[in-house]
Amino acid sequence: MSEMEIVTERAEWRGGFEERLLAGYRGAGCPEPLARALLERAAQGMDGWTVATDGTGWVAVSVSEDNGVPVGRIHDLTFPEGRAWAERWCAEHGARRVEVRLTGGAGAFADYPVRGQNRIRAVAREPQLPPGLTVRRLTEEEYPAWYAGEEAAYVADIVRAGALTPEQAKEKSDRDFALHLPQGYRTPGHAFYAMEAGGQVIGTGWVNHGFLPGVTFGFSLEVYEEHRGKGYGRAAMAVGEWATRQGGDEAMMFNVFGGNDVAMSLYDSTGFAVLEEFRSVDLPVAAGAVPAPVSAVQ
Repeated sequence: MSEMEIVTERAEWRGGFEERLLAGYRGAGCPEPLARALLERAAQGMDGWTVATDGTGWVAVSVSEDNGVPVGRIHDLTFPEGRAWAERWCAEHGARRVEVRLTGGAGAFADYPVRGQNRIRAVAREPQLPPGLTVRRLTEEEYPAWYAGEEAAYVADIVRAGALTPEQAKEKSDRDFALHLPQGYRTPGHAFYAMEAGGQVIGTGWVNHGFLPGVTFGFSLEVYEEHRGKGYGRAAMAVGEWATRQGGDEAMMFNVFGGNDVAMSLYDSTGFAVLEEFRSVDLPVAAGAVPAPVSAVQ
């Protein structure tokens, strides 16, 4: 690999970076308004990224704090040989791990463990609830117990994905729930459901309508453990589609954590494409590493 140089005039890189991201989102079936909205989200903070080239390709990196830990992020990589430089740059700037957000496949990062995926699919025009399953709104009285269970499950999912310690996962959970549900049960745009079969509540759902243009985000479609293995997993996905149309949206999107192979297999079989994939590895502490800057880079 030729010597890497930091780029100050970044117009050429930026144009290519944006087109690469758009191509990945379009390839996952996103209509143009959604692809543009996803691009805007993925490019947040890009003016603070460091961009470098060897004359043949591009690398874009940054370091910021996440749960008190300096984390490096490789935002763009157009030639595999640049990965070693990007990892070294992150380590030298104090990062303890390095993360990537991928569209269109793992590419040069196939050996990075999967920490999570965002999945998406257009829903049926008139989705039908499965026979024998009824859905009702979760009551405000049921909300506190539901919230406690959701938070515990979220922390467990984060830890299982291997990205954070239990303490860090709890801190992240507290922040995320406060961000997404600032008014709790009455937070605008959010709906909570109870799924019932045979006179029992067999699971719950939590969705956010209008999360992105035309998209409902399924924060949780949970079948209780004692009711799993009875086909309710697919039924819960149908409830998500139904709820999406109830909110006036056309596609459903959700996150699945790494390590949840059962859920990933279900989503593969029900046609939910991988929109974005998140992978990361720990980094050795580099000699002479400088403290990581505190920033809002995502």
